[in-house]
Amino acid sequence: MPRHVVARVDEIPAGTCKIVTVRGREIGIFNVKDSFYGLINRCPHQGAPLCEGAIVSRLVSSLPGEYGLSRPGEMIRCPWHCWEFDITTGKSLCDPNSMQARMFNVEVEPGKDLVEGPFVAEAVEVSVEDRYVVVTM
Repeated sequence: MPRHVVARVDEIPAGTCKIVTVRGREIGIFNVKDSFYGLINRCPHQGAPLCEGAIVSRLVSSLPGEYGLSRPGEMIRCPWHCWEFDITTGKSLCDPNSMQARMFNVEVEPGKDLVEGPFVAEAVEVSVEDRYVVVTM
């Protein structure tokens, strides 16, 4: 499967998202506590630009009238209808068994590995003889 370099790690600080376009698809790249996740920038509910929504905590409640926040910065809230999705799994908090945002595999690799790669250029010997450049093959 083709791989695409989309950003340097320092372009996406923890708790933020960068929207990139890969092969015609907008993908939100999220940094959650220095782990990176990719979500399609399209809410599966009604097609909103999901990754442009607020990055929030999960709201939890043990009793009516009591609530708390957990998992700070791990949820994305759709900007149109406020549906929330887990950034780390893509699952909807409204309907986790059937509603999920498409996820993309994201890896962090050293630039040295990307630049050097397995490529080797063919080299030919070149010499200069009395003001003529000569290639030896």
